[in-house]
Amino acid sequence: MNNETQSVNNKATLRVERVTKRYGAGTTEVTAVHEVSLSVAPGEIVLIMGPSGSGKTTLLSMLGALLKPSEGTIQLNGDVISALAENRLPDIRLRQFGFIFQDFNLLSALTALENVAIVAELAGIKGNAARQKAASLLTDLGLGGRLNFLPEKLSGGEKQRVAIARALINDPALILADEPTANLDSKIGHEIMRLLRRIAKDQNRSVVIVSHDQRIKDIADRVLWLEDGEFKEMTVMATDPVCGMAIEQTKAAATLEVGGVTYYFCSRGCRTEFESGHPQK
Repeated sequence: MNNETQSVNNKATLRVERVTKRYGAGTTEVTAVHEVSLSVAPGEIVLIMGPSGSGKTTLLSMLGALLKPSEGTIQLNGDVISALAENRLPDIRLRQFGFIFQDFNLLSALTALENVAIVAELAGIKGNAARQKAASLLTDLGLGGRLNFLPEKLSGGEKQRVAIARALINDPALILADEPTANLDSKIGHEIMRLLRRIAKDQNRSVVIVSHDQRIKDIADRVLWLEDGEFKEMTVMATDPVCGMAIEQTKAAATLEVGGVTYYFCSRGCRTEFESGHPQK
């Protein structure tokens, strides 16, 4: 398979071209990621899956400017960030990326509000303005009554909502999530992922998720399989226009072509409801 996965949108937020990462040298050299190409459009959610040791964490680290590739280029909104000097990368990571981690990575001595506001303050937003912005964001995420709670007083789902708010506080171009449902039960994990999907679509933010969790495939626009450092297959997703569920095009329960556009449905009931509002001529 061609080791390149492209977004249908030419205005890519993220563009990765033939990126390779090697460790060691000579007989001890190991290739963790090999000539991977990828583009992600504004508002698009890409889920990268694969077995342990497949290179997912290495790839995500390169996408987030935490690790430099051995070869290839990484562009963010047209700027080649993989070529930037090391001393310029912290500011890029702070302002252009939002990171979500499986262990939440909240500061235990700070409240939910302070965990989010401190990131805005690091980006130059003054104290009171940072707190107001953090409070508004947390309230939008359903945590208006938890602003002054320490992490130990929050549930796993609430902690991950704080982490999402922290990722969004500086209006990043790209959100990177590393196993965001790993420490959540199935129901809460799916709620968090649907929340992230809504944010991506409403705010037109690009999202890349690395996960082993098969249960969250339905929130992604594309699902990519990484194995031995290379993309092996791609699942093309579609959104049911009636219920909003993301489904694999090849596994849709029903399809319908209207005006040259093919619609995919999770059930025949959704197709019937759609047809009632779009009578065929």
